[in-house]
Amino acid sequence: MKKRFNPIKDKSSEIIEYLMASPDMPTDEALCFKIRLSVEEAVENVVRYAYEGGIGWLEAGTSLDKDSLVLTIELRDAGVPFNPLDREDPDITLSAEEREVGGLGIFLCKQMMDSLSYRYEDGNNILTMTKKISE
Repeated sequence: MKKRFNPIKDKSSEIIEYLMASPDMPTDEALCFKIRLSVEEAVENVVRYAYEGGIGWLEAGTSLDKDSLVLTIELRDAGVPFNPLDREDPDITLSAEEREVGGLGIFLCKQMMDSLSYRYEDGNNILTMTKKISE
């Protein structure tokens, strides 16, 4: 399941709902909560920062490996090249006032999903998140 949204300005909710409505999504509420939180953070980052003024596209999709029961979510855009995984994880032992601003969303994605990977290919940022949906 894959869809291109163009332009993405003001479409965060639509993109998130599209991904969460995928037939690949698990039915377990706790698992869906973790996936949704990760999807929200990743989509918001693209919508806010990939393109000036949100004028650009985002291709969002899901797939499910039925043998291993691994859900894959992929976000692809042609915005400013940016690897969110290069950023150092925030020190969550510090108070909110002591911490640097930013980076908490990607940190949460790393905690909630089984894996995150980034690549820049053919002028596109590609963020891939995976989650095992059954034991």
